[in-house]
Amino acid sequence: MSAEIAYTVRRSTRARRVRVNVRAQGDVEVVLPARAAEREAAAAVSELRPWIERRLSEASLTLAHLAARGATVPYLGVPLALVPQPGRQRVARRGDRLLVPDGDARPALERFYRRAARGEIAGRLDRASARAGTPYTALAIRGQRTRWASCSPNGEMSFNWRLMLAPERVLEYVVWHEVCHLQVANHSPRFWALLERHWPRWREDRAWLRHRGATLVL
Repeated sequence: MSAEIAYTVRRSTRARRVRVNVRAQGDVEVVLPARAAEREAAAAVSELRPWIERRLSEASLTLAHLAARGATVPYLGVPLALVPQPGRQRVARRGDRLLVPDGDARPALERFYRRAARGEIAGRLDRASARAGTPYTALAIRGQRTRWASCSPNGEMSFNWRLMLAPERVLEYVVWHEVCHLQVANHSPRFWALLERHWPRWREDRAWLRHRGATLVL
């Protein structure tokens, strides 16, 4: 018999339907509309059990991965040691060390990675675009919750700064994925054949993102 899934209930006057959230810390929260019956929370958890269990497994993997890092953060596959400095506000890299603010350095670290992402991605995107013969029109660095990157119909590229926490080859794969969308907008067999020509190892790198993408957090 499967163990019961523990969850908390929060009522929201703005909620129009029952919603289940699985937080990165491994907590399950059910959001109920103000007038919904309490039993609807249990029903939602039961119905969504397979999805919840997958998300809990991902959360457990993320927490274990973060614990294994110790006082380091990855930068395109290279671990950089965090060196807290009282009074510091801006992150600076010194070889294999990152000088960071004392205390909670995550906001400053995110700003550092966002800045670094533009340079790291722009160079790779320029090279891939030139090689493919399909120019893009603009590059934006964002923090999308559900996407690693996107390509608009007019050639505007958007990349998630968290890709900087992945191995370099995974970033290269995402760049090539989006460059191929400049020529083929959908995920048809023609698109995958084009990606295969430019980045033959795409299956391996896509699998890495699917299984380890949840660990790309600070």
